[in-house]
Amino acid sequence: MQTNRRKFLKKVGAATVGTAVFPTFIKASVLGREGHVPPSDKITMIGIGCGSMGQGNLGGLQRNPGVVVIAACDVDDNHLAQTKKRVDEHNGNNDCRIYKDYREILEKEKADTAMLALPDHWHALIACAVVEKKMDVYGEKPLARSIVESRTIVNAAKKNNVIWQMGSWQRSQPNFLHAAELVINGRIGDVKYVEVGLPNGGQYIGNPSAKTIPEGLDWEMWLGPAPEVPYRGVSHWDWRWINDYSGGQLTDWAGHHIDIAHWGLGLDRTGPVTIEGAGRRHPDGLYDVYNEYDFMCEYASGVKIRVANNQKLRYGGGVHWVGSDGWIHVDRGRLEASDEKILKEVIGDEEIRLYKSRNHTGNFVECVKSRKETITPCDIGHRSISVGLLGEIAMITGDKLHWDPETEKFTDNNPTASRLLERPYRAPWKLPEY
Repeated sequence: MQTNRRKFLKKVGAATVGTAVFPTFIKASVLGREGHVPPSDKITMIGIGCGSMGQGNLGGLQRNPGVVVIAACDVDDNHLAQTKKRVDEHNGNNDCRIYKDYREILEKEKADTAMLALPDHWHALIACAVVEKKMDVYGEKPLARSIVESRTIVNAAKKNNVIWQMGSWQRSQPNFLHAAELVINGRIGDVKYVEVGLPNGGQYIGNPSAKTIPEGLDWEMWLGPAPEVPYRGVSHWDWRWINDYSGGQLTDWAGHHIDIAHWGLGLDRTGPVTIEGAGRRHPDGLYDVYNEYDFMCEYASGVKIRVANNQKLRYGGGVHWVGSDGWIHVDRGRLEASDEKILKEVIGDEEIRLYKSRNHTGNFVECVKSRKETITPCDIGHRSISVGLLGEIAMITGDKLHWDPETEKFTDNNPTASRLLERPYRAPWKLPEY
């Protein structure tokens, strides 16, 4: 039987929608992997990046029936010990295997899926290595640290035909869905202006001196493709405020609120044509990302999206769509409008209905089985983070940038901006070509 595993699962899934019928035993040779249990019964998963977010994601994913975490990888022994303990307790055994090098876990473990929760500068290399193994991915936002890296992940995922779910879970919350559907169906009229409020930046800590690397932490592997620097007390969590690893709150939250702004405007798979703005960051010190930012993006349709840290905006954090007939604002635990009657509007069956999910991890699991697109696939995640990264480039250069969202290149002969579309890697690490 020559049908490959993915085609087989797609056919079986289509044939059994709405029923409980599925073979309880299928020869391993049919699925192309000895000893593999059909995904209808079990979906095996590995976790790469097992800090606070990684452990939280694995906990949420393995609560879905059939998901079995079989192995974990992290550069910190403490993270590995905590993860193994939690996974083994959930599984009722002592079988979770642990690794400190992602290349080893990918070489030794044969799994259906992978959960990725890593510092941004590691996203592209590990994501590409995982999808080359044909594993479906639940990956944390942002998709990557640069636009070139982000596009590379999208191309790699497409070439390898994998299912991808971004950790942009707001799309699976009812208030965000309702707000976006009201906007896209014209309940506030023609929308030409949107404000996206993201959290304010990190604190100032000066220039701490080199410190002893904590026992159990592989600092060289933690740095990976980033520049070689001594350990100065920052690795887990606070890497977000260091430019070599992240863009601060701007890039950390672009995958949430910019994502929702696009969703309500029907701009999921495109980007702005001009970007300009300014920001502030600490003039010296270890933390060097923009802690204040404010930039404007204009799209081909004429709509403008202003992205700024919360304190600069009247309505604060979240997404604020302004239409010709009113406004709607949505944030976590918050949904408001210029007139309360707008929020009571019911979207009819004949109107635009956006993708509905009530369980973000559950949606991923369902799509692994059905081979249907998730609610936040990686190409949409790419467009969301691209806005944040373009804003960062505009602030660095101080120029009004002209962007072609189709070719993903600047059209105004700005060599400095063009160089910032990608980030140099420290040898021997190299971004694959896709």
